[in-house]
Amino acid sequence: MNQTIAAKTFAEFFAGIGLVHRGLEFGGWRCVYANDIEQKKHEMYRALYSGASYYHVQDVWKTSEVASKIPPATLLATASFPCTDLSTAGYYKGLKGEESSAFFGFAKVLQRLRDEERQPPLLLIENVPGLLTSKSGEDFRHVSKELAALDYFLDAVIIDAKHFTPQSRPRLFIVGALRDYLPQDSAVLTTPADWLAASAWEDRVSARPDLRPDRLRRAMLECDLPTGWVTYALPRLPKCLIPLTAVVDLDKDQEWWEAESVQKHLKMMSKLHRSVVNELVSRGDRHIGMIYRRRRHGHMRAEVRFDGLAGCLRTPKGGSARQIVIVIDEGQVRMRWMSAVEYARLQGAGDFPIRVPDTQAMFGFADGVCVPVIRWLDESLLSKLAERASVHV
Repeated sequence: MNQTIAAKTFAEFFAGIGLVHRGLEFGGWRCVYANDIEQKKHEMYRALYSGASYYHVQDVWKTSEVASKIPPATLLATASFPCTDLSTAGYYKGLKGEESSAFFGFAKVLQRLRDEERQPPLLLIENVPGLLTSKSGEDFRHVSKELAALDYFLDAVIIDAKHFTPQSRPRLFIVGALRDYLPQDSAVLTTPADWLAASAWEDRVSARPDLRPDRLRRAMLECDLPTGWVTYALPRLPKCLIPLTAVVDLDKDQEWWEAESVQKHLKMMSKLHRSVVNELVSRGDRHIGMIYRRRRHGHMRAEVRFDGLAGCLRTPKGGSARQIVIVIDEGQVRMRWMSAVEYARLQGAGDFPIRVPDTQAMFGFADGVCVPVIRWLDESLLSKLAERASVHV
């Protein structure tokens, strides 16, 4: 590389409605390029970032066209590539699936930038933890080796949004950095040939099961990279201070269901879940929970939780994917669909201007990242790596 890196600029791939952007801007990052294939998400992005002439609605596989629009000296590239094929929704097709294979389109753009000596020296990749086990771990190894082949040293962590908002949403993050951007005082390298470094690396990984649980540690150990695995020293994850009551609207103006629909969903509960509801009804005070509709053993079930967390937000493809708010108050049970505004709050974007139909908005939020998670990663690591960007490489 012979470019001079500009301070804190980034290119956002699979940008969606701009939630990665929202998380990074708190740290002074400036988006110079955003890419997504969906025009409806672009519509929401423009509501948050007026104009946004740098947003490119195009298939990431259009390598030359996409690469040509990325300014020289861009410091960071982020990519929240589609997770559909890594889950039941995509029948576990993995990286060979039509949507999740878009990762390789992103990698081709990075390769083109590398060939042109304007490769972003920092990376942030986000996806579901299912990437670790997809195709018996082969997909995680494929992604990691693809990035390492571009000279990135990698670290990986799993962060659950429940540390920031009342939503259970674990996500895998892979951070990449070129060698010159590795802080020597906070990185331990492991290579297959260096058992001493490998031992030190594994000790550090094992010391942080909150960020690198055993399944992630094993996945990294099973993946030898031409560069190496790095372990950054990260602070403890915070405790969420936002109660579910601050997210859910309880007023009478909400679209609460008629009694018939409420009874229908009570009957859809298993004996265990119904007994939980009955117990809370008998207490006579207020309780707020969430319901998922899931197919179990050939039957649709309404599964309830009252642990202070919403389940992981999903795109509303059919009623089973959309969560139901359940409120028990003075012995009465109320239910309704979760709203787009509540989706936004659970993603840490309660101030997002929603100017599209609810279903469109919920697709946008559920496909995005939890904003305060990105902000924490930036404050804890990305901005610190960016401090090394003032050097000429």
